[in-house]
Amino acid sequence: MKKGDVVEGIIERVDFPNKGHIRIGEEVLTVKNAIPGQRVRVRVSKKRKGRIEGQVLEVVEKASQELTHGVCPHFTRCGGCTYQSLPYERQLELKEEQVRRLLDSVCPRGSYQWEGMKPSPIARGYRNKMEFSFGDEVKGGPLALGMHKRGSFYDIVTTEHCQIVHEDVCRILAETRRYFAERAVPFYQKLQHTGYLRHLLVRRAVKTGEILVDLVTTTQTDRTRDGKEALLKGWKDSICQLPLEGRLAGVLHTKNDSLADVVQNDGTDILYGQDFFYEELLGLRFQITPFSFFQTNTLGAEVLYETVRSYIGDTRGRVIFDLYSGTGTIAQILAPVAEQVVGVEIVAEAVAAARENTRMNGLDNCRFLEGDVLKVLDELEEKPDLIVLDPPRDGIHPKALPKILGFGVERMVYVSCKPTSLVRDLEVFYQHGYQVEKACGVDMFPGTTGIEVVCLLQIFPK
Repeated sequence: MKKGDVVEGIIERVDFPNKGHIRIGEEVLTVKNAIPGQRVRVRVSKKRKGRIEGQVLEVVEKASQELTHGVCPHFTRCGGCTYQSLPYERQLELKEEQVRRLLDSVCPRGSYQWEGMKPSPIARGYRNKMEFSFGDEVKGGPLALGMHKRGSFYDIVTTEHCQIVHEDVCRILAETRRYFAERAVPFYQKLQHTGYLRHLLVRRAVKTGEILVDLVTTTQTDRTRDGKEALLKGWKDSICQLPLEGRLAGVLHTKNDSLADVVQNDGTDILYGQDFFYEELLGLRFQITPFSFFQTNTLGAEVLYETVRSYIGDTRGRVIFDLYSGTGTIAQILAPVAEQVVGVEIVAEAVAAARENTRMNGLDNCRFLEGDVLKVLDELEEKPDLIVLDPPRDGIHPKALPKILGFGVERMVYVSCKPTSLVRDLEVFYQHGYQVEKACGVDMFPGTTGIEVVCLLQIFPK
């Protein structure tokens, strides 16, 4: 095979996060957005140092287990849900296979207890947060609002019937797109750095039904100040008049002039209500702001954190470090019988939310420190008995790992949202006498390639 060739083959397996493998003669071709058992036509896009990559042009024949009905109408065009055409049981099997291959590459097979892939309590309408982008589906086309088109950095697919969010979220998306399309308000052009509309952020609590809506724009507009205020007021009024099952907690406007394609907060105005809402998790109440971290699958998070609580074991009278603590969810779940829980988090807004949530939940033995784990660990006077790690996707900073290992605690629980980063870190843990005692997957993201993994690490003296 050489670059530019078009070949046909069957997807033999898919590795995390989204790497499908096709065997063509003696060579293996890797593609994205594929499902085991599919026959696909592929154009070879890269061949270098023994690695061959390609782009799927067409699914010639579906896999035998793929569904023929009940699939999201945006499936294959939207880049969000690669596995939605598979029955949920098969999705779980596929994710379990991927995690086991990764763990077994580091942990001697049979050396740890594998507890399976725990399903999400609901497989549709589970997400409590979505960030939608403004754009167009084709150059010069009508205003679109939704997710990036599969394989495209620029094109946007309007996802009015998204299957992984509540219908309230779809109604808000549809009304927002209609309102601004009728007024011919331009979206932000990434290359020209011009335009007004950037993102729509919607958060909807599963337990309380409270909804927070945030329109993210640049400060560029051809309207006068009064005209801009009238535009935003009209949008706010149109959202407030929607027939929603939930209750609007707040409608916000965030300014973002960053050149990067990210949802950045350069200042937020409240157009209606308040700039936070409440969600409940395992009997605790949490205040959530537009940009604070909170697990996007509330019911799945209860499964995840119950697993963490069972893995960490007896916390009575113990000092626990919750590193990469976010809004302090894990810390508060472990706090009731612990002597003290110390959370460390680099995002200032998340730390402020964690402190407010512990006050609201009446927990006086939680302390949250703002800063990079790498630096904060040098400043702590307390010594932990147990450690919980829930790092970002890239895993633990290589320079922070020796400091964590230096505490020599008997048990650690590692929560990972990217199994490839987890296994990289596990190699270091094994070198320092730790082994995986047991592990499981928790499916926080049905329909997608995302996987959450929980590992209990136990130290074994050399």
